[in-house]
Amino acid sequence: MAALGRQMNQAVQRQAVAAGNLANIDVPGYKTREVAFGDALDRELAAPMATTNARHLGGASADPRPDAREVSGLEARRDGNNVQLDRELLSMSKANGDFNAAQTILAAKFRLVRYAINEGR
Repeated sequence: MAALGRQMNQAVQRQAVAAGNLANIDVPGYKTREVAFGDALDRELAAPMATTNARHLGGASADPRPDAREVSGLEARRDGNNVQLDRELLSMSKANGDFNAAQTILAAKFRLVRYAINEGR
């Protein structure tokens, strides 16, 4: 369940960054930002693992939100802004799909727990 929570947090962060890009679409000199999966993975792998027992596996990192970074290689307009409406809307749609998938799986896990509790009576 912790992994699903992290996936939902990362999807929210990606959607927030894309929304910020869209909000700045007309700002001269603004550069598109994104949350990269590789950065999030590196952060998770580098974080120290907290355990309550020597035989337990580690837990989640302290900061689940990866940093946004500027995107390179996008064509800039005359004013220096390189935000592309279609790219940002696609990014928001993908983040929404990832969030919904994690939410559906989490809801199924809770239904399974509820079923186990009710059948135990």
